[in-house]
Amino acid sequence: MRIRSALVAFALSGGALFAPGFGVFATASEAFAVTKISHETATAMFLEAGITWSSSGNCTDRNNPTCTSFEQLNLESAQGALSLKQASGCAVHITGGTETGHASGTYSHWNGYKLDFGKQTCLNKYIKYTFTYIGNRSDGARLYESATGNIYADEGNHWDVLYYNCAC
Repeated sequence: MRIRSALVAFALSGGALFAPGFGVFATASEAFAVTKISHETATAMFLEAGITWSSSGNCTDRNNPTCTSFEQLNLESAQGALSLKQASGCAVHITGGTETGHASGTYSHWNGYKLDFGKQTCLNKYIKYTFTYIGNRSDGARLYESATGNIYADEGNHWDVLYYNCAC
């Protein structure tokens, strides 16, 4: 098993140590600051790039699980979505952001590390044929790792994406 994959598994299991605003990325000596952005900043970035989004509740309230919010999204996660759109040439549609209702943990939606993308043929093919299959998560989701270490989980009806960095 590659060292990066082992570290990903360790972090996904909740075994990583963190201080407020800083995360252990690969080793204790590689801590980095996380830049948070507002919902308005994220939506402006996504609009400019042609990325769409929706919510089942047609709302943006971070404290409502039927909404899709980008409040407190990590800048690197937003930039990762932009990079995915540009590199893949596919339509990208976000169905989940930083709103409550997702699984908890350090590398969570709530903490700004994850976005959910709607599945569609172009994006599915790009992820499956460009990134490395690294096994299944404990819930059975197939995991694909980008060259920069971001993790794409196939959750059946959407992609759950963990952005460690923007891959820019």
